[in-house]
Amino acid sequence: MLGQTEKSAKRNSVLLRKQPTDAERVLWRRLRGEQLNAKFRRQHPFRCYVLDFVCVEQRLVVEIDGGQHLDSARDIERDAMLKDAGFRVLRFWNNQVLREMDAVLEAIAGELRGDPSPPRPSP
Repeated sequence: MLGQTEKSAKRNSVLLRKQPTDAERVLWRRLRGEQLNAKFRRQHPFRCYVLDFVCVEQRLVVEIDGGQHLDSARDIERDAMLKDAGFRVLRFWNNQVLREMDAVLEAIAGELRGDPSPPRPSP
């Protein structure tokens, strides 16, 4: 089986919450406290994975990726599993979050509203 076991995912989620990347830290400040009228969780374990941000009620996952995710077969497999479980997945590059926060937030808000969003680069 690819990925972590559910138990190790839970353990890793705790560690990842304590050591966020700069992009994760900045985005969390804008997602926490239902600022987009939706409750997000960060570094949330789901099956054998840890999701960067998830709104469980709206079945929306937001992933923030660095260069190691470029053309990642594991990410493709993971996204397919999440879609099969009924989630929508948005992926953004770290530099998008750090340099284009308004556009990132608008894309997330659009998904939450169910609005068709304009095409955007995805890792």
